[in-house]
Amino acid sequence: MPPEAPARSLAEVHSSVEIPKLSIWRRMFAFAGPAYLVSVGYMDPGNWATDLEGGARFGYQLLWVLVMSNLMAILLQTLSARLGIVRGRDLAQACREHYPPPVNLALWGLCEIAIAACDLAEVLGTAIGLKLLFGVPLLVGVAVTALDTLLVLWLQRYGMRILEALILSLVTVIGGCFLLEIVLARPVWTEVASGLIPRLNAQSLYVAIGILGATVMPHNLYLHSALVQTRRIGIGDAARRQACKYNLVDSVVALNAALLVNAAILVMAAAVFFKRGIAVTEIEQAQHLLAPLLGTQVASIAFAIALISSGQSSTITGTMAGQIVMEGFLNIRLRPWVRRLVTRALAIIPAAITIGAAGDEATYKLLILSQVILSLQLPFAVIPLIHFTSDRERMGSFANRNWVKGLAWAAAIIIVGLNLRLVATTLGHWVESAGRLAPLIQFGVVPV
Repeated sequence: MPPEAPARSLAEVHSSVEIPKLSIWRRMFAFAGPAYLVSVGYMDPGNWATDLEGGARFGYQLLWVLVMSNLMAILLQTLSARLGIVRGRDLAQACREHYPPPVNLALWGLCEIAIAACDLAEVLGTAIGLKLLFGVPLLVGVAVTALDTLLVLWLQRYGMRILEALILSLVTVIGGCFLLEIVLARPVWTEVASGLIPRLNAQSLYVAIGILGATVMPHNLYLHSALVQTRRIGIGDAARRQACKYNLVDSVVALNAALLVNAAILVMAAAVFFKRGIAVTEIEQAQHLLAPLLGTQVASIAFAIALISSGQSSTITGTMAGQIVMEGFLNIRLRPWVRRLVTRALAIIPAAITIGAAGDEATYKLLILSQVILSLQLPFAVIPLIHFTSDRERMGSFANRNWVKGLAWAAAIIIVGLNLRLVATTLGHWVESAGRLAPLIQFGVVPV
């Protein structure tokens, strides 16, 4: 008996956007959207924390990590879109079809960890933004974020184009706020350019990996391969090739816009805090310092508005990613509100415990940790993606060419190499400080 075919990705909006046949500009506009929904994950509150930390502690030194991560993101998101267009499968469905059940369960579990880590950043970011703008206590703000479940479900009733328009509006707000911040900070652009020279040391490695995880987010690869299927692209290789071309344009524009936002945060932090020798230990501190250092209250208000916008926009896409991953790997369809409440509970509980036990100051470190967790999950999404899109038997003429495979595997090796270096460095510190317990760590923790 043949295996049961998986349901369509995002069945309620699958092939719901018509593609016009006459005007090239109207076709481009019709295809635009999926990459913008994906791009909000690249400018969520977790990105803020890693970019602020990188700029405040190391000046412009980690700017090259942002650029490298963005180039990786464009490549991998292009492959993700191609998989969805050519195979009509999202990445989770492709894994379910081709890997044995134990492997799929492991990949599903790891992806759920990544989604929970990302949702944790969104919870904390929105709560911090509410505190900065309206004075809402952080714990109350964390509880309030449970209500945005209703917002996401309400918006999905109006179709993909309304959802995409809202996301684009929020992205525009975020970009406008940080354009204002950069104008007020007045960085020295020759110094900014020096940050494009690659360099890394033991102190900056942790933050660099956080930036990598915050930029090349694993669950976004699952999300993009499903979102491109909301377009009614037609049948045949010519229609698929056209869809791949327009989605490449969409990805390049959207992800470079996200790069500009992230670079603006890092450059602002370097110009305002690093130059003055100010260590940023929490996002609230960064916001409070902007007004006196830049000489206007407008800067701090813009900062808070952009933070709330980034948290809410990322929440919407995180909900969709969770739905895609569960349905694709397990072929289980939960009611959207149940799925959303479970994911949000997994984020709210550790956030509330951390704030209650260690105070508001711990949220900043928790944000950065959430992004490092994302980076550690990346290989488990990237490697299957390269595997499937390089398969000539199933992808036909759309399979990765040799130079694309070379670039993709190089990106995977860099990601795995940086993660292994972080793990080795961390375990080395644990062994050094463990004293008599060092053998237990060496023979117990290291294999795990």
